[in-house]
Amino acid sequence: MDLHMHSHQMTHRLPDWRAAALAGLAGGVVFLVLAMLMASLTGAGLWSPTHHIAAIVMGPGALAAPAAFDFGVALAALAVHFALAVALGLLLGLVMAPFHFDSSWGMASLVGAVFGLAVYLVNFYGMTALYPWFAELRGWPMLIAHLAFGVVTADAYRQMEVDDGEDAPSLMR
Repeated sequence: MDLHMHSHQMTHRLPDWRAAALAGLAGGVVFLVLAMLMASLTGAGLWSPTHHIAAIVMGPGALAAPAAFDFGVALAALAVHFALAVALGLLLGLVMAPFHFDSSWGMASLVGAVFGLAVYLVNFYGMTALYPWFAELRGWPMLIAHLAFGVVTADAYRQMEVDDGEDAPSLMR
């Protein structure tokens, strides 16, 4: 894995916003699938993550019957989850572009993993003041899902971004 640790000084390079948003969506899909699978495997129930996410906008009442499918809860969860995934994708693009962290797959993956770890820490240690039910989700399953989100988002951004002066994403980098 080539990390290209040279020349990661800040420049005035703007991110490819379209690529960053789409990368956030890609990472969000991977995160949600992993979170649901791990919740199912740990006995919390397949739909538990949707209930926890929806509770951000619906309140703690959305946590009732977390193992059961609820269309309203699922719809709210998808809206919140993918809005956050896009916002986080944009934020990651804002970090990657000016520092040229997209210079190699290894560097992008490393930065994505660190970003995923930071999001995990903010979500499950910082946001618990507002959403105390997040504290019960702390642990390896959610950490792995967040690390995967970061790596997938960073690598998808690197793959889809349009280099300065190009009109199409490079598929060969």
